[in-house]
Amino acid sequence: MARMNQLFDADINTSGRPATAEELEWAVARYDVLVPTITDRIDAELIGKKQALKLIANFGAGVDHIDLEAAKAAGIIVTNTPGVLTDDTADMAMALILAVPRRFGEGEQVVRAGKWKGWKPGDMLGHRIGGKTLGIVGMGRIGRAIAQRARPFGLNVAYHNRHRLPPSVEQELGVSWVTSVEELAAMADILSINCPHNATTHHLIDAAMIARMKPSTCIINTARGEIIDEEALIAALQSGRIAGVGLDVYHNEPDVDARLLTLPNAVLLPHMGSATYEGRDAMGDKVIANIRAWVDGHSPPDMVLPGWD
Repeated sequence: MARMNQLFDADINTSGRPATAEELEWAVARYDVLVPTITDRIDAELIGKKQALKLIANFGAGVDHIDLEAAKAAGIIVTNTPGVLTDDTADMAMALILAVPRRFGEGEQVVRAGKWKGWKPGDMLGHRIGGKTLGIVGMGRIGRAIAQRARPFGLNVAYHNRHRLPPSVEQELGVSWVTSVEELAAMADILSINCPHNATTHHLIDAAMIARMKPSTCIINTARGEIIDEEALIAALQSGRIAGVGLDVYHNEPDVDARLLTLPNAVLLPHMGSATYEGRDAMGDKVIANIRAWVDGHSPPDMVLPGWD
């Protein structure tokens, strides 16, 4: 933010709270560049009120909160910050992959509540992950980074992606291709969601998909909350239809369904997968680089087009 103030005539929200609808309308009518975050809904109605806006330089990689078709029709360029959050998000996913089967979240709650009465041979038993199958839905940068982290833990990694990886990349990562999400869900002991959220992936993990899973399956979601049907997920967790879930994202953030809070087999985090000092600095650097390229009359390096995912 300090660098933006040095380089541009900038009006910066330093409060840390999301912009209101009125503030966004005011901004698109007056500024050449808007730098939104995931909490800012840039829909067709808002874009239709633009007067000065020419560039949306998103602070983040995901752009499902921006109507790309409407932006394109209005002649507005959209950029994002790909790549810089890959390792941070993959680290978070790997932490959840370890935490859910081993019941680390539940164990931590027992200690904090003063309920731990000492070691017992049958207490807090979970499952080792070595030898289990990790299914990755979405094999982009983050999916690949998770695969790299998973292999040293002894996990067998299978994946489904809209486009299959080249054989050389599969061999390098030590992963196997599965032709459908349904097949992957049925075979995975741990299912990690790492695809973008769009019309195709909305509620991709629904009741029918969960019904295909083993009762011992754990689901990890560090992508977008809307990819999972939360009603179906909660019902499956309550009934023991699946073993557990690790969530860093939710359907109606920041409002987390109260039923999830009561479930011991749910490890819940506050959308902190990319929350490192290094990651935030790198995101800001990319935003500035995109704006400067546009100001200088060049195409920004991280332009996003409709259908980018």
